[in-house]
Amino acid sequence: MSKSLFADLLSEPERYELHEEPAYTFELDRREFFKIAGAGLVVVCLLQDAAAAQQPGGRRRGGLGGAGPTELSAWLHIGADNTITVYTGKVEIGQNIRTSLSQAVAEELRTPVAAIRLVMADTALVPPDGGTAGSMSTPMMAPQLRKAGAAAREYLLDVAAERSKIERTALVLADGKVEHPATKQSFTFGQLTEGKKVLKSIAADVHTTPAAEWKIAGTPVPKVEGQAIVTGKHKYASDVKRPGMLVGKVLRPDGFNASLVSVDTKAAEAMTGVTVVHAGNFIGVAAPDEQVAERALAAIRAEWKVPPQPSSKELYDYLKKNPAAAQGFGGRGGGNKGSMEKGLAEADHKLEATYQIAYIAHCPLEPRVALAEWRDGKLTVWTGTQMPFRVRGELASTFGLKNDQVRVIVPDMGSGYGGKHTGEVAVEAARLAKAAGKPVQVFWTREEEFTWAYFRPAGVIDVKSGVRKDGMLTAWEFHNYNSGGSAIGIDSLYEVPHQRVAAHGSRYPLRQGSYRALAATANHFARESHLDELAHAVHMDPLEFRLKNIKDARLRAVLEAAAKQFGWGGDKPSGGRGYGLACGSEKRSYVATCAEIVVDSKGQLQVIRAVTAFDCGAVVNPNHLKNQIEGAVVMGLGGALHEAIEFANGKILNPRFSRYRVPHFSDMPVQEVVLLDRKDLPAVGAGETPIVAIAPAVANALFAATGQRRRSMPLNQPG
Repeated sequence: MSKSLFADLLSEPERYELHEEPAYTFELDRREFFKIAGAGLVVVCLLQDAAAAQQPGGRRRGGLGGAGPTELSAWLHIGADNTITVYTGKVEIGQNIRTSLSQAVAEELRTPVAAIRLVMADTALVPPDGGTAGSMSTPMMAPQLRKAGAAAREYLLDVAAERSKIERTALVLADGKVEHPATKQSFTFGQLTEGKKVLKSIAADVHTTPAAEWKIAGTPVPKVEGQAIVTGKHKYASDVKRPGMLVGKVLRPDGFNASLVSVDTKAAEAMTGVTVVHAGNFIGVAAPDEQVAERALAAIRAEWKVPPQPSSKELYDYLKKNPAAAQGFGGRGGGNKGSMEKGLAEADHKLEATYQIAYIAHCPLEPRVALAEWRDGKLTVWTGTQMPFRVRGELASTFGLKNDQVRVIVPDMGSGYGGKHTGEVAVEAARLAKAAGKPVQVFWTREEEFTWAYFRPAGVIDVKSGVRKDGMLTAWEFHNYNSGGSAIGIDSLYEVPHQRVAAHGSRYPLRQGSYRALAATANHFARESHLDELAHAVHMDPLEFRLKNIKDARLRAVLEAAAKQFGWGGDKPSGGRGYGLACGSEKRSYVATCAEIVVDSKGQLQVIRAVTAFDCGAVVNPNHLKNQIEGAVVMGLGGALHEAIEFANGKILNPRFSRYRVPHFSDMPVQEVVLLDRKDLPAVGAGETPIVAIAPAVANALFAATGQRRRSMPLNQPG
């Protein structure tokens, strides 16, 4: 990973979960310690690991990795049977990274994608990396694998030239072979490598294929293993089974921040085949099947004390009245420029407004799951996580092991959205498996997922601005309380001479952390809603107003492309219909969305059309990119219209889909996507940025339809 990209990931303020203390602390006695870790020099190694583990930047429990090894064999191996195996720490979560990374290697080796086999997210086999987060897979891992593929290509050409005694420049690669077109003499890749490990370093200046010359990358290659997925043959973390496996369940507290007063586990311990573990704040059972595990858990009598806590009705006042600059990454300023006093004095119109963003859940299709197995003092865990090496470090730290005594394997995962960075379920399964002496699998229920996972941070955003009557912005003050200051997301995208921008930490009432696009969803909602209000204040068309204040050529391009496809500027809608638009940038890509909505007699709105223009540099796979954009818009509709976590007295009040409204099929608008393929620019991640513009576009369309400005997400009112 380049230093700048790595710094971007670490500096994003709302990745609170990466800096939390462990979920559990287990005190191991001497006999337990040596049973797990063995005797001898391991003690010295553990002390060394512990010292290294205290480094800043999230390295306490395994870290986020670095640039990775330079040896070609760490990334790529060509077998005697011509199979090309590629190794990456990235996780396939439905974002199609298996396909696009395969395309990157296939492009450099001039071979079909079907010849590439990706080994992903197995800490015993793949190089360590920063996890699958921050839209970093394409800008970080794709260039690394391109270099590996290019280095392998150069090696194959060298070997073929030596064997054939033919000038290297006369040889070509095609379809898994090195061939001399004039004589038709050829060697398969496998013949050249003989399946041996290639001891070759990847040169920093190895030549990779420019995007303008791509033949395989940049094309709509079908999803690798797509047929197995739609037929149900594909295996996920929840499908993994081991001989003699038990089912684990964990007793949850009565509320957040609860302390255990007393516990009686005798009835559960008396049940046949049941193992009960009580260690500190951890109480769990392992049993032959789920039904027995549930009965054992129900037999445990525990008393908890839950301290007074704020409710969702008090949330926004609470966030502003309870500052905590040191909590998480809070307190970072986005930057100051000029003088707000001067900017406001130059304004013909001044505006102040407050915007609110609710806590929302990640709602992954597959809740957290882990299967743990101890054997010969080593621990193997199969789990769904976006950060396998971090989870490995968390397990090693928790159980007093060295990293090489822990293996984390991540089968493909049923979505994550930034919500599966931590390893609580892996630790739970490992602790129960250690006690039971057998493999144990722990599934979180949907209610556990809704309650004990972390949420997208709620926030309050205060904006003060000034604008001249000719539509030029003069002043911009933006204060985000709690929901974060993610990179570009909090900074103004518009040319404003006088600015003051800051993110403020709060003593947040719920566990919170990374979510798709981080705080950019909140910051774009507030900024783009406020820009729309300013446009109406000076009686200008919202598109014209934005273009008047934008100098960034890429931002202008997506805005103009979306407006053109949408037909912006035509006849104004009527009959409860409205048009709105918004634009933005995050993770070095650019997006603009135009939305058409209709409002019913009860004031409830529905989005009936959404047009999104997107620029993420060179497009690797246009079909899969469109899927990502459309999926992000749908997910963004949930937060825009319906989603909000309700809580009181330390409890989540709507911890199931019957009470937590996500988008339904009936909510789906007609979607149109315009891709701006910039082959002159590096490809960057596309999984997050498309979500940021839909909510403000919808809010602006609502105002156009009704004259009513709603400044809180979700926009649809209860009832």
